[in-house]
Amino acid sequence: MIKSIKRQQGIVLFFSLIILVLMTLIGVALAVNSTQSLRMAGAGSERVEAMASAKGAQDKAILANSGSTMATMSAVSTTVDNALGVSNTLTPMTVGDVGCQRSTKASSANLISCRRIEISSAATFGRSDMGLVTVVAGIEQEVLTGS
Repeated sequence: MIKSIKRQQGIVLFFSLIILVLMTLIGVALAVNSTQSLRMAGAGSERVEAMASAKGAQDKAILANSGSTMATMSAVSTTVDNALGVSNTLTPMTVGDVGCQRSTKASSANLISCRRIEISSAATFGRSDMGLVTVVAGIEQEVLTGS
């Protein structure tokens, strides 16, 4: 009878060690999964930040080139906003005046026409700037016909 008790205690110790190893493996797997989730959340955050920077730089470029600068633009212009880390490219869509997309309701002489410009803003993000977010917008600048 004494032999069977000692043998049973050894079996309990063996099963306890197996359960301990299994629980350790489950804990390690959960820790790795948690780390991956944090990395993915960080990457998503960087992408949202890059998108906000691109939109902000685009608004800044529109404000800086509004008025006569945009109305007389005839060649592609590229600027870099170092504060936001964004590259802006302004491209005239057509040379000369075109009809406006929206109703101008001027006089019957059609005194107002439009010049169209495409603004593309690109921001990089992520490790080694491998990610790229590009925001493209079109602008119509109203001008007097023939100016």
